[in-house]
Amino acid sequence: MQISDVRDDIADELISREEIHGKIKEVAAQVSEDYKNTYPLLVAVLKGAVNTMAIFSQEVSIPVQIDFMTLSSYGAGTESSGKITVRQDLGCDVAGRDVLIVEDIIDSGLTLEWLVKELKSRGAASVEVFALLEKPARRIAEVDVKYKGFTIPDEFVVGFGLDYDEKYRNLDSIAVLKPEVYQA
Repeated sequence: MQISDVRDDIADELISREEIHGKIKEVAAQVSEDYKNTYPLLVAVLKGAVNTMAIFSQEVSIPVQIDFMTLSSYGAGTESSGKITVRQDLGCDVAGRDVLIVEDIIDSGLTLEWLVKELKSRGAASVEVFALLEKPARRIAEVDVKYKGFTIPDEFVVGFGLDYDEKYRNLDSIAVLKPEVYQA
């Protein structure tokens, strides 16, 4: 096995660590204000949103509950299959709760559309979305995103929790892979 630096496979950094942290802090301040009289449940989809959830939950200044789901629609490819598989469900009941989905990226929107409908069908009082990244060029399903991070071009991105074949999640920025990495 060849040992290398993950940055060797990066073509371009789109969003720096500092920009990511600044945007998350800004959104967390707004969420803290909007939910100041409630006890919201923050839900993140693993594994991609774990970095966003970690920083975001530390920046929110109100009491929150945190939970996770594991959903899959990608496999080892670079495009969503459109079929949602629940690999791990929430550990708590959402009935009557204000739920804020903390999302890493909205690509096709199909997974998020499914998740919003699922949480509403379970009786959530409200379901809102914070998406760190949005890729409008790939959008198939329209989902209302109340708290927005960055809009990015139609390129395959990794870093800050986002992966290609379970690699590159540990980058501290959002970056574009060199095409030869995923077209090999």
